Amino acid sequence: MASERSPLELAAQLLELARGAGAQQADAVAVASTNSSTEVRLQQIEKVAEAASRAVGLRVIVEGRQAVVSTSDVTDAGLAETAQTALELARVSEPDPHAGLPDPSEQARQPAELGLFDEQISELEGEERARRALACEQAALDASPKIGNSGGAAFSTRVSAFALADTNGFAGEYRGASASLYVEVMAQEEDGRLRNAGWYSAARQLHRLEDEASVGREAAARALRQLGAEKGETREAPVVWEPRMAAGLAGIVAQAASGEALYRGATFLADREGEEVASPLLSIADDATLPGQLGSRPFDGEGVGTRVNPLLEAGVFRGFLFDCYNARRVGAATTGSALRDVGGLPWIGSGNLVIAAGETPAEAIIGEIEDGLYLTTLMGFGINLTTGDFSRGAAGIRIRNGELAEAVSEINVSGNLREMLRSIDAVGDDVQWFGATAAPTLRMGRMTISGA
Repeated sequence: MASERSPLELAAQLLELARGAGAQQADAVAVASTNSSTEVRLQQIEKVAEAASRAVGLRVIVEGRQAVVSTSDVTDAGLAETAQTALELARVSEPDPHAGLPDPSEQARQPAELGLFDEQISELEGEERARRALACEQAALDASPKIGNSGGAAFSTRVSAFALADTNGFAGEYRGASASLYVEVMAQEEDGRLRNAGWYSAARQLHRLEDEASVGREAAARALRQLGAEKGETREAPVVWEPRMAAGLAGIVAQAASGEALYRGATFLADREGEEVASPLLSIADDATLPGQLGSRPFDGEGVGTRVNPLLEAGVFRGFLFDCYNARRVGAATTGSALRDVGGLPWIGSGNLVIAAGETPAEAIIGEIEDGLYLTTLMGFGINLTTGDFSRGAAGIRIRNGELAEAVSEINVSGNLREMLRSIDAVGDDVQWFGATAAPTLRMGRMTISGA
């Protein structure tokens, strides 16, 4: 039966149907996944969910006209209808001179084995998910009598397979698995107000997942250190970005380095390739080839082999990330950065973002500051990638005389990314992974801190 075929077999069948219907170029994507989760709150199981899905998507190109159609009906009749619909839509769409498949020489004919699948995750039972979620929440609740409530804990797994086949002759498939653990708890102020905080861990191998007690205690510690938080006065001061916040900064740089943003003129990095745009202490790379990491893949959403793409090297901007379409629009080459799902065209995205470690311990970075902010939370969407203007709600801990002091909240931190990146004057040796991003502590010499 069609439902028993592998994703690669489904993609190959859909591709042949498209060829038979008259597609000059086509590629087919097939995805199968099983998502399982157990949610608990106050030591009671609240929700258990498991969902399996299987879907295919087809992109066809006829005389420069392209269309994408997807379906979860993977019967022979459903695939045939999908192919026919895609051809009909393509013939009435507008021609696009940049539409097309990759050059076959750019595609990964022998994809690397990256260790993305862990059998232990695929075999994990619901009872074990519940045990881990309950243990995580209990560790958080036990951390202090001031932890007065819980937003709950969840342990989730995902097991998937992704396949791509195209009229270039490319055909590839890889399996992946991942597990994640999250908990949120509230610390209670003397007046009864609650300060909430959460923590999580995610990995492709079960043994790399942070243990339940550590995740729970970290969530509790983050809630407790917000107690007594007050607004800070408006001033300019050094800001230390904890590793989790620095990971977000890496994501901002990657967005600004998107080839689509370059084409639209919507990035402050336009026309800056080869120039020093940040501190010489800062190096950021996009690397989808790292074994066993969440952002890794042997080939991208167009079958192009993945690679290491330096974004910043010692402060010098090395280049943009491209899929094939946006590369053609600006006369560049793909960087193997196309992401894909069954329902749309490829788009540009990063693999694993890695900020290179520095040589300074985090304690020393803080210890050199007389008055500053240790940034632990950012809120809102106040970033203009075109101009570089940055202004977001924030919270953290005041730094006084080289030590972490009182908590501060309801503040804004602002600046311009051009100056912010250049002002980084210390990079920690404490690289940590957060999902598909690795980052250490960073210090910016000066930012504007204001009461909200």
